[in-house]
Amino acid sequence: MMPALRASSGLIERLPRVRGRYDAYADLGKMSWFRVGGAAEVLFAPADAEDLAQFLKGKPDDVPLTVIGLGSNMLVRDGGVPGVVIHLGKAFSTIATDGLVVRCGAGAVDATVATAARDHGIAGLEFLTGIPGTIGGALRMNAGAYEREIKDIFTNATALDPTGEVRKLALADMAFSYRHTNVPEDWIFIGAELTGTKGDRHEITSRLRAIRAEREQSQPTQARTGGSTFANPPGVKAWALIDAAGLRGKQIGGAQISPKHTNFLINTGTATAADIEALGEEARAKVLANSKIELHWEIRRIGVAKDAPNAVVVPS
Repeated sequence: MMPALRASSGLIERLPRVRGRYDAYADLGKMSWFRVGGAAEVLFAPADAEDLAQFLKGKPDDVPLTVIGLGSNMLVRDGGVPGVVIHLGKAFSTIATDGLVVRCGAGAVDATVATAARDHGIAGLEFLTGIPGTIGGALRMNAGAYEREIKDIFTNATALDPTGEVRKLALADMAFSYRHTNVPEDWIFIGAELTGTKGDRHEITSRLRAIRAEREQSQPTQARTGGSTFANPPGVKAWALIDAAGLRGKQIGGAQISPKHTNFLINTGTATAADIEALGEEARAKVLANSKIELHWEIRRIGVAKDAPNAVVVPS
């Protein structure tokens, strides 16, 4: 299906025909939990995995691709994202169980997977309710919370390589490490199988409630934020380093380091993506000067600055 367009940069005409949807100049800021950022030159919502594979097979080699999910751990720069942004939405959000195995699409929301596991008496996936994002993102960064990581429940994953070929990945293929996997960045996860243990639904429910309550108490869950900003360096918490640098509540423009949890950046209502990124970079610099430890971004920053030569300019 080729939808009617408001305007076209000419890119859509170069792309293969699909059963899903192309949208020119889609507002990515609305899809980000920070609620800031520019547009996608083209946003592509595949109808299903086969549609995505055919798109990859037919896409011109010079067109850059960016894959997004829930938008929770993502900062879209103000100049938008050139090329095609692939959004793995409802078609990739399926969840099914088989014994103690949970089969889920890459677009399935982590917390929803945890709840589905509970409903079938599968324990061990409760930590997913503390991770704001989707399974695809969790696979890419070996996401974790409450002393557990994706690698602890991982059985296998399915991805598409840049040519649209299906790739099956076992645990050894993932080479998981702290907030990282060695799977090539240009492979797109489309699903996974996760395995838990037999559990009591009432006990699992209690653990889910405890995790949610702890998050509410310790994190700015009601604010416009992007989750944990920096990965924890070995043996120390990023928030403690930021706090020790005297940055609790620090602001640049409309961006603020959360007074509640200093490893969270907040859009107080008027921030730009540039404000948020600048505040994060200032935190990195101050921590390095104060503690001699370098912080690394956990939030995924995509796109280009507003004044970049290839910024996406939305026609008026």
